[in-house]
This record gives sequence, C-alpha cells and structure tokens, in this order.
Amino acid sequence: MRNIADTSAAIPPLAAGSFAHVEHWIFDLDNTLYSHEARVWPQVDERITLFLAELFGLDGLSSRALQKYYYQRYGTTLKGLMEEHGIDPADFLDFAHQIDLSLLDPNPELGEAIAALPGRKLILTNGSRGHAENVAGKLGILHHFEDIFDIVEAGFLPKPERATYEHFLARHAVDPARAAMFEDIEKNLLVPSALGMQTVLIVPKTPDPFRESWEQAAVEAGHVHHVTADLTGFLRPLGRPDERQGGAGGTIAAPGVP
Repeated sequence: MRNIADTSAAIPPLAAGSFAHVEHWIFDLDNTLYSHEARVWPQVDERITLFLAELFGLDGLSSRALQKYYYQRYGTTLKGLMEEHGIDPADFLDFAHQIDLSLLDPNPELGEAIAALPGRKLILTNGSRGHAENVAGKLGILHHFEDIFDIVEAGFLPKPERATYEHFLARHAVDPARAAMFEDIEKNLLVPSALGMQTVLIVPKTPDPFRESWEQAAVEAGHVHHVTADLTGFLRPLGRPDERQGGAGGTIAAPGVP
C-alpha cells in the first residue's frame, strides 16, 4: 500500500491505450468528482451521526460508534438502520443531505475533460439522486452526464455488492468490457474489475482528516488498474484520440497493468 503523500513523486506515464476501447464512463460522486477541501462529505457524515443521536437518544460518541458499526457491517449506515430498525430511507436521505455547498466551487476544467470523453457518462453513487444533482450542479458538470444511478434505484443495496453493479449495467445497457469505473474507495473497484472494466482509484492530493487512512490510500492491487490524485489531469488525454492510443497523463499506474 502506497501512502497518499507519495502521489507527488515521480509519476509513470498513463497507459492511455488501456482506455482506447472505452465508451461507457462511470463515476462515483462523493470524494471522486470533488476534493475533500470542499467539506461536502464531512457534513453528510456529521448529519448521519446527528440522525442516529436523535433517533436513539444517544450522545455524540455513542452515536458515532453505532454509525461506524453499521457502516462496517452493512456497507452503509442506512442499510443497517433499515435491516435492524426498519426506518424510512427517505427520511434518512433527506436529513443526511441537508448540507451547505458554499465551499464547493464550479470546476469548468473537469467539465471540459468529461465532455471530451468519447461515449456515455454516468454517475453511480451510494448517495441519493438529489444529492448527486445538487453536487454535480454546483460543480457545473451535471449536464455532461446521461443519468444518475443512486442508492434508491439500487434497492438500497450499496456498492460494493455485485448485485448493485449488475443492476446498474442492465438498467443502462452498459457493456462492462467497454467501460471504465472511477472510485475513491478501493474495495468498490473489486467487482468492476472482475466484470471487465478498467478501474481508476481517486486519492486526495493531501490527506483528508475526516476519513480513515485506509479509505484514501493509493492501493496497489490487481483490481486497481490506475491511481490518480488529479482526476481532471487523468481525463484530459483520454478525450484526445491520438493520446488515447498511448499518450501520457498525471497518474500512478498500478503494478502489472499494461
């Protein structure tokens, strides 16, 4: 496992030819399409802790511990609350996503890079459609995406469950052998890789103090084909036909990946 601080070290060239066949571009949302400095996800995380505190009458520390328990056991806190307490998921999602996006700035450079990608662009998120629309809209990139596949459409079964990816692929008629998946959590790339997708792990340029270290590490593994701390820089050469056949970009290529 490579420490994220090492991402500024000597970076080998991107094997852009690995994406020459790709026509379906699939992006996670939180901590993938924006930097942690915008403090979007920490607010959601804090709202979830508050939701549990109010629901069960817990203090902050106890609520946080229960939240992490559900996350580790079920993949999302929401799934745990549904399984063990039968809560209304709509109430949870509405509460969790009442956040301030004032620190999230438009990112026209990212929008241009996404727009230049040949083929379809889709968002696959464990969050809600409304949250994805708000975030992508504030970034100024929402109109570049064909659709959003959210936790509701997934039947509240979160990534990294295989059934969720299979449902997404069927719903949007995506051929995984001609697709690429961009994610900030390494385990969420296991199934996409197994299904035949090119996979890209997004890591922060600087450590995110609001997330566990394992959630933001530049993991070297067979199911992680590429790692980058600069999504825009990674995407730029992929929108240029000549460079897609073998150009360079700002990435860390995982060991053993052509």
